[in-house]
Amino acid sequence: MQSNQDIIARRERLLGKNTSLFYQEPIHLVRGEGVWVWDAEGRKYLDCYNNVPHVGHCNPRVVEAISRQAATLNTHTRYLHEGILDYVERLTATYDEPLKTAILTCSGSEANDIALRMAEAMTGKRGIIATDATYHGNTTLVSHLSRSNVPEVGFGLGHYVRHVEAPDSYRIPDPDGQRFAARVQQAIEELERDGTGFAALLVCPLFLNEGFPAQAEGWLRPAAEAVRRAGGLLICDEVQSGFARSGSHFWAHQKQGVTPDVVTMGKPMGNGHPVAGLVTSPQIMARFRKTFRYFNTFGGNPVSCAAAMAVLTELQEKDLRQNALKIGRLAHQRLSELAGKYAVIGDVRQSGMVFGAEFVLGGDPEKPATAYADLVVNRLRQRGILLSKLGAHKNTLKIRPPMPFAEEHLDLLMTELDAVLQETAAQI
Repeated sequence: MQSNQDIIARRERLLGKNTSLFYQEPIHLVRGEGVWVWDAEGRKYLDCYNNVPHVGHCNPRVVEAISRQAATLNTHTRYLHEGILDYVERLTATYDEPLKTAILTCSGSEANDIALRMAEAMTGKRGIIATDATYHGNTTLVSHLSRSNVPEVGFGLGHYVRHVEAPDSYRIPDPDGQRFAARVQQAIEELERDGTGFAALLVCPLFLNEGFPAQAEGWLRPAAEAVRRAGGLLICDEVQSGFARSGSHFWAHQKQGVTPDVVTMGKPMGNGHPVAGLVTSPQIMARFRKTFRYFNTFGGNPVSCAAAMAVLTELQEKDLRQNALKIGRLAHQRLSELAGKYAVIGDVRQSGMVFGAEFVLGGDPEKPATAYADLVVNRLRQRGILLSKLGAHKNTLKIRPPMPFAEEHLDLLMTELDAVLQETAAQI
């Protein structure tokens, strides 16, 4: 068996340098089951990070569905196949009117790219608004929505994008979303003044990459109203927040009290099988189909649809939304208890099966403890706990486990986090 250093050197030779790897000591994973993964040396890790295996690593229902369909037929959607129709009917049944049509793709990046084309088709304009601490994918256009992902060279598409201040409930109170809505309105007016024109606001309804700030239900509604007054589209990226992860609702935009014009989905949709997509209204779909010629060879293939259908069945039959609600509330309670012991925890936040703590120096919100967050993440990795960090300052723990994550797993996570915070207290 090759050593990790040998594998890393081989990666650089075959894949190029600067390909992303987690942790100061990268892990060579070889197996997964439920909320657990194992490395090449047989060590077991609790997965508190990965939302891709949404219903658990190697979920038996999903594995069987993929295997059965792969052994029967796999082709593209230019042949008639009922699998994609059965899935879209079941998927759109989880949405409110008029979101009843869909396009299936292979990645969330593709879905967001199509959503932006839909906005152009409906408005005749190209101006897009996103937050200044977000990420929505890596196509040429979509990559410009992320300030941390904008290419050094490209096709000059950045002038179509306006970034607004990301919500930050810890530092900038905005209890009813009016401040954010005002920033969106300013960006709309700027796009209209400079001749670009306003087409769409694209946001994750939980603002996960921004650090999932605390928000009351309906917080996004004022911004949505500003978008609609201006004739633009509201696009909600539910790649991370969807499929019951918010706990209170199946889709996070429902918690926000809005009905988007387009909702995009990805990663968790097929539990690791590459299936993604978007849902929109028949009106928008008709305009898009008339304006753009779009086909995706692998999007919506029978195997992908079988995987996606199995994920929906697992979520609904095991009521994993309710599990997310319960575990999220317990996690917030446990993290708040740790905040009472360790001053480095400046803020605790949670929305269903997404929870975390923001680290600051000396209890000062203006002194984000970014390096300390990195230290904690790597110490937990050494103790067999996998998670990450995010937010504008990269100082907030990102805990986003598979949906079967249970109370016993939360107990282990909190025990190990407590131990790491205690042993690193002198290194703050």
